[in-house]
Formats: sequence, structure tokens, C-alpha cells
Amino acid sequence: MVTIPTVTLNDGIAFPQLGFGTYNLTGAEGTDAIVAAIGNGYRLLDSAVNYENEREVGEAVRRSGIRDELLVTTKVPGRDHGYDETRRSARGSLERLGLERIDLYLIHWPNPRVDRYVETFQAMIDLQKEGLVRTVGVSNFTAAMLTRVIEETGVTPAVNQIEMHPYFPQDELRAVHSSLGIRTESWSPLARRSELLGEQVIGDIAAAHAVTPTQAVLRWHTQLGSTPIPKSATPARQIENADVFGFDLTGDELAAISGLERGRLWDGDPDTHEEM
Repeated sequence: MVTIPTVTLNDGIAFPQLGFGTYNLTGAEGTDAIVAAIGNGYRLLDSAVNYENEREVGEAVRRSGIRDELLVTTKVPGRDHGYDETRRSARGSLERLGLERIDLYLIHWPNPRVDRYVETFQAMIDLQKEGLVRTVGVSNFTAAMLTRVIEETGVTPAVNQIEMHPYFPQDELRAVHSSLGIRTESWSPLARRSELLGEQVIGDIAAAHAVTPTQAVLRWHTQLGSTPIPKSATPARQIENADVFGFDLTGDELAAISGLERGRLWDGDPDTHEEM
């Protein structure tokens, strides 16, 4: 089992520096994969209403026998934006998870055309006050959106989960997060369905540290202060993905990986296009 270190969020919660993505892990095989991930050391589990696997995540948590060590994430979908709608959505998630609380509750997408993300976030804050949610955050928010929710609710999101990988290192937004005390969380951290892991510079850096290209990229994330959430149903790969804290990339190596920047790979609304 790999031990994954933590950082402290702006609300005092200990937050793993690397988590486990569960998108597309459904049914009995999905539950087994999540149980294996917990056994291999993962303590942060990333789910969402739109992944249609909250039941599997909840079952895996119960089977693990270590509920209090785990941080279970789920997300408000765009169709549930609004104060009352968010409260109903949270109750539905809790029922499907079969858990007493949501540990990290995120707005999956700001849904700017509807423009109800502020009242959605306010509902999440109130759910937190009631003990049904432990930590509140957002996903796919811009700097301007973050500023607005902070100014209008008085609460700074603990996390902003964003597309981030060496092709899209998000330097400017990460600097905003740092200034506001928001933890960056990376979805699609390995730029899935791309040639990223075959890049020569990553291969050379991985070889220099006797690690795999995947490990080099995930270590890049953690050293930049972001929590990546890679997904794998294979136990051996789960261990490989988590075992990235025994080496350090140099400043030049971090810069070289960031130098692969070419822009975002995924466009559109995560409520209809998922790559998390």
C-alpha cells in the first residue's frame, strides 16, 4: 500500500496530494476497482452524479471498512443548479452513496448561460453548516467566477477542479488559486487519448529518475501544487500511479514538462462531455 501525503485546505481539512478518479467505473467491476484502489492507499475518491456510479462508490466505501479515512467527492450537475434544486440534488447523491455526508461537494460546471452558480454554491455552504457536506468547492471555474462566488457568499471554495496536464498547465489560474488559498485539483491529468506519455522530454526525465512516464507526469502535478486524480481499474497501475512521492523533479525538469504547453484538449460542458 502506498502512503499518499496530504495538504491542508483553507477550511482545515487534510486533503490528499493525489486522488482516484472513478469516471466509467460502474457495476460490480467498478466497485471492485474502487475497493482495490482504497486498499492500495487512495483516500480521495472522485465521483459525480453524471458518472452514474455513486452507488458503486458508496458500496466500495462500506466494503473498505475505513469510512472515516476517506474523502468522497461528488458534484452538482448543471441541470440541478439553483438553491432548492441543489439541496434536492445533494439528498439524491447521499441516498445513492448510502453515506451520512458528502466529504467534498463540487459544482461540476458553472453553467454560465443559466447563471445560477452563486445560489448553487450558497446552498452547498448551507448544507455544509448542516453537517451534510464537509468541504465545498467548484470545478471548471474561471478566475472571474471564483471572485464572484467569494464576493457574493463570503466563502472561498476549498478546491477548484480543472483540466490540467502538461499540454495545458494552467499557470495563470493556478496563480489565482494560490493567491486565494484554493487547492487546484487536476482532471484528465495524463491528457488521455493524446500522445503525451510518448513525448521524448517526458521519457528522458522518467528514465533519469528510474520511473515511468506516467509517474513523471503525476509527480509534475504534485510538485506544482495540484492534486491529480488518475483513474485505473488495474491494481498494479493504481499502485504505480500513487507511488510518485519518492523522487523529486528538478526545477528545470518541471519547466521542461510545462514547456509542452499547447492548450486545452477538451471543450464543452462536462454535463454532456466527460473526460474527468
